Amino acid sequence: MNRDKMLSELKALEEYDVIVIGGGASGLGTALDSCLRGYKTLLLEQHDFAKGTSSRSTKLAHGGVRYLKQGDVAMVREALRERGLMKENAPHLVHDQKFIVPVYDWWDAPLYTTGLKVYDVMSGKLGLGPSEMISKERTIEHIPNLNQEGLLGGVRYYDGQFDDARYAMTLALTISDYGGTILNHVKVTGLIKNDDEKVSGVHVKDMLTAEAFEVKGKIIVNATGVFVDKILKMDNEEHKRMVSPSQGVHVILDKEFLQGASSIMVPRTSDGRVLFAVPWYDKIVVGTTDTPLKKVSHEPRALEDEIDFILKTAAKYLNKTPTRADVKSVYAGLRPLVKKQKAETKNISRSHKIVVSDSNLITIVGGKWTTYRQMAEDAVDTIERVGKWPAVKCITKEVLLHGYKKGLDRSDVRSVYGNDLQKIDQLTENVPSLKKKLHKDLPYTFADVYWGTEFEMAMTLEDVLARRTRCLLLNAKASIKVAPKVAKLMSGILGKDEEWENEQVKKYKKLAKGYLLI
Repeated sequence: MNRDKMLSELKALEEYDVIVIGGGASGLGTALDSCLRGYKTLLLEQHDFAKGTSSRSTKLAHGGVRYLKQGDVAMVREALRERGLMKENAPHLVHDQKFIVPVYDWWDAPLYTTGLKVYDVMSGKLGLGPSEMISKERTIEHIPNLNQEGLLGGVRYYDGQFDDARYAMTLALTISDYGGTILNHVKVTGLIKNDDEKVSGVHVKDMLTAEAFEVKGKIIVNATGVFVDKILKMDNEEHKRMVSPSQGVHVILDKEFLQGASSIMVPRTSDGRVLFAVPWYDKIVVGTTDTPLKKVSHEPRALEDEIDFILKTAAKYLNKTPTRADVKSVYAGLRPLVKKQKAETKNISRSHKIVVSDSNLITIVGGKWTTYRQMAEDAVDTIERVGKWPAVKCITKEVLLHGYKKGLDRSDVRSVYGNDLQKIDQLTENVPSLKKKLHKDLPYTFADVYWGTEFEMAMTLEDVLARRTRCLLLNAKASIKVAPKVAKLMSGILGKDEEWENEQVKKYKKLAKGYLLI
């Protein structure tokens, strides 16, 4: 996947059938579905693939147990089906994860058990395993360092887990495999309209070279997540905001805080939210919050009360109390919830919505990672209807994603490469120095940096350390230490100079410090 080649393809083509704005889950999913239906497709992302919310999730492919309580049965059923399809089509990226709901009150046991049995039934043949009530002793076996004071037992159930940024990269690679054109660091600066005031293309700017140009397209899709209103404002200056953004915060802790392979799910915290503590690689992810925001940012920052809430709530369930000094990284993501009047964000539905403007601009809003494929299918169905094109069957339920491979060790961060792993191993045989680890506290090698830069369109230091690898989230401080060496390797591959290296390191250090608490 070569950016220069993709740019040349873009400039050579007179008109695309479909132009997708936004390189997150919904945009990548839509572009893939569009390609698979035979449409000449272009995807444009102003930063990097999954730069925003799509790399900042709880790392779960799940139906959403909490939404059953809200009565959103249709959305849960949809998400459970899509969870199963994610695993079937990308087993190297999605795996089963065991969850334990600790029970400290006898009244909670039948409530949780009944709700999760409904969850099982709704999963159907794509279920990951049956839920059941387990004893106190078995609960402790699963989570040895769980707070045992007042513990009566637990309810065990299964959901899915994945690496969100790597899944996004795999979608990008799959789009490329099927002939789509995808570009990161290309910003849409305006919409082009024809004499009938219908959108017919986009004004763009290459953020790496500052070159500006136009691209024509028959159908334009706005899949920019929390930023959809900015594109809609380009279309209509009188547009009123339709997204109600909610911030979700997570902290990363060492694995010692959650011994065993099971996750904890707390279905009811002090303010009615849900808290997860989930093993992820050799760390655990603890979150999430649901804080309404008025302004959106490409680099949202956790609020102090969000961090305190997570640490204090986690302390109630773990023997060892996590402190700010224990946090390896803290990250925030913004959810593009469909705006409703006088509704708390934790009660706003995650269901997606497809909107068609008078100009024929198609906008995808809402949804969540697990339902990205269904969102994309609905979007491309809408594209065909708006374009008055003959309907083409959607085949994304059956298409295996790039690197598809079963049987890789799920605990190995390198399993996300699937069958590309043997190609990376070949690199290290030819250049043994690439086998060296980046840092003793990070699970990656210089081969991962080389691969991400040469074959996965990583153009900046952040692209590699935040998303091609997950160094920034797994250990922000260690990622800062390796930044100069990584920048040097990248500069050789990209043909950059020492000035570029220094500028990249400076920018990255400033970014990464925002992920540290001390």
